[in-house]
Amino acid sequence: MIDYAHRIHLLCLTLFFTLFLCLTSASAQLLKEKDKQLHFYAGTVFGGLAYGYIFEKTGSKPKAFLGAITTAFIVGVLKETSDSRQYGNRFDKRDLLATSYGGLSIGITLDIFLPKGKNNKRLIQF
Repeated sequence: MIDYAHRIHLLCLTLFFTLFLCLTSASAQLLKEKDKQLHFYAGTVFGGLAYGYIFEKTGSKPKAFLGAITTAFIVGVLKETSDSRQYGNRFDKRDLLATSYGGLSIGITLDIFLPKGKNNKRLIQF
């Protein structure tokens, strides 16, 4: 039987996957630009680190998944806010979207392939 937390998790995955497909088809050319690729990679790195840290501390895939997306989004907002303060530069929503895509993609990937629950193995070795 699926408990409440897993239902919410499944609903979030479905919602984000649907949103991802809709936005991807609407902006298929987004990741052809080098700058957008770098934003995607940054979102993947920071989202992956957040996922690993949160999953390691809580053992909860739903929290780790949302943490990955949220972290990538926050990193994107901070970077674009910083860019917009430079002369001749502006807040680029497409850069923010590319960074968020990175967090979403790593969140879905790790969510699918990692085992459930806490175990004694560490995800991130420092």
